[in-house]
Amino acid sequence: MKILQAMMFMRMINKHIKCEMGEMMDYYTRYKEWQSDSTFDKATQEELRSISNNDKEIEDRFYRELEFGTGGLRGKLGAGTNRINIYTIRKATQGLAEYIIQEGEEAMKRGVAIAHDSRRFSQEFADEAARVLAANNISAYIFDGLRPTPVLSYAVRKLKAISGIVITASHNPPEYNGYKVYWEDGGQITSPKDKEIIAKVNGITDYKLIKTITRNEAIDNGFYHVISSVMDDDYIEELKKLVIDFEVIKQEADKLTIVYTPLHGTGNIPVRRILKEIGFNNVHVVPEQEIPDGNFPTVPYPNPEDIKAFELALSLAKKKNGDVIMATDPDADRLGVIVKTKDGEYKALTGNNIGILLMDYILRRKKELGILPENGAVISTIVSTYMSRNIAKNFNVKLFETLTGFKYIGEKIKEFKASGDHEFLFGFEESYGVLIGTHARDKDAIVAVMGVAELAAYYKAQNMTLYEALHMLYAKYGYFIESLQGITLKGKEGVLKIRHILTTLRENPPKEINGIKIISMRDYESGIIANFYTGETSTTKLPKSNVLYYDLEDGSWFCVRPSGTEPKVKIYFGVNADSEFDAKEKINDLEENVMALVNNIIA
Repeated sequence: MKILQAMMFMRMINKHIKCEMGEMMDYYTRYKEWQSDSTFDKATQEELRSISNNDKEIEDRFYRELEFGTGGLRGKLGAGTNRINIYTIRKATQGLAEYIIQEGEEAMKRGVAIAHDSRRFSQEFADEAARVLAANNISAYIFDGLRPTPVLSYAVRKLKAISGIVITASHNPPEYNGYKVYWEDGGQITSPKDKEIIAKVNGITDYKLIKTITRNEAIDNGFYHVISSVMDDDYIEELKKLVIDFEVIKQEADKLTIVYTPLHGTGNIPVRRILKEIGFNNVHVVPEQEIPDGNFPTVPYPNPEDIKAFELALSLAKKKNGDVIMATDPDADRLGVIVKTKDGEYKALTGNNIGILLMDYILRRKKELGILPENGAVISTIVSTYMSRNIAKNFNVKLFETLTGFKYIGEKIKEFKASGDHEFLFGFEESYGVLIGTHARDKDAIVAVMGVAELAAYYKAQNMTLYEALHMLYAKYGYFIESLQGITLKGKEGVLKIRHILTTLRENPPKEINGIKIISMRDYESGIIANFYTGETSTTKLPKSNVLYYDLEDGSWFCVRPSGTEPKVKIYFGVNADSEFDAKEKINDLEENVMALVNNIIA
């Protein structure tokens, strides 16, 4: 088997080399062009001269154009075609501008809303994008300072803009930045627009042809507009409408101690504001992480999914006897939560834990208050917890599952609005993304903070911690545990290895894992579900994506997909059992055996 896999891998490498040899051999030519072409400024050229003796670095910066994917751009900061810099930002914006121009004069007038987070050069990149749009006679509406991604999503619809741009790399390390594109519904671009815009961006091969003007010229021409603070006021008011039980907040808020950290990002002002305005005053912000800073000096990785990001917050919580600790990522679309137990310990919740706690609370309280609509619907993703199915069934609401990525949840909300068949109640994904309400069409950590605070107040009134509440749900719906493993594979070689993993699993799917039979494989790229027991096939009825999903006979599952934002392959796992102990044993066995399978493929 290893010999066959090695032969397949070598054939794939040879084919890839033949297809891309010209591009790979041409990286040095592009490097020299950037050094000599007056299109590129002196600082860029000086940076490139500093790596003249490092051929591997030159190759990595120029072996390809930074890929504009379905969510936009994300990459390391620096000079080069495979880096985030003012030139790759301009190129992406020129491609978007050409697509908007194609949409017509009305689309151009409606314009593009632009926001940015606290990362290095985010403000400059936002300004660059606005000036390219203005040079193409497209109105640009830009925030006067950093804003969370969900505020941009809200602003696109509030302004009736045709599109939106956010400069962010979400929770990536400090050397990264990125560029996300939204459409008029406030959601990230999806098919077919994503591919059409990508084609426009990739069609730009000469940086000299990209249009840009100065900010003063853009203002004088009437295409550069600053969004006022009224937008923030309107956004906060929309969130306040989503509170279910103001009475329980009034009763318990002062007894609840909240510790919060924005991790040097955009969440500080809006999170503190919404908590104060709905009644939570006992809020302590981690002082070392309060000020926006794109270097993220107090954390190795500004990711609220990582327990290491909570080190300072945990220290503060122990001093203040905190009940709930919350952290938002740099662009404030993801929320991490740690809760205190009855024994005084602090336990981290997973993204799935946060999702099911909020989902159960929203549905239960709406039902108790007689405001749960008959056509209510909740949305999750294919790699999120199966417990959501049991909760939805219990409350007789429809559960929709989408591909990984909150843009698909946003797209589903748009479908609901167009058809009127369902009323959106709640959406979440395992990667710490939550949306309550339809004010935004992307995950929103600000509304998630508000929801978790209300949730904690509600259970405090029942003399319960959120940790106890979680285990109450386990006892009711079953012990569902999920996990995620990632294998980082950098550079060109990494791209090839990731392709090899998916190709091998697709063409030679495993039939069992640790003696447990695999019932079916869902290949979201082909759209086919193959049942290994019956031989029958069906369709996934979801957009095409390079994702493989395996259902096991005992109700367990695992899923393999390349990351859309990082050089890694992600493997998701899920199990359920009658007890926590059995569930933990099952997921450990599943992880161990699947990871051995994947590592064997790339050995």
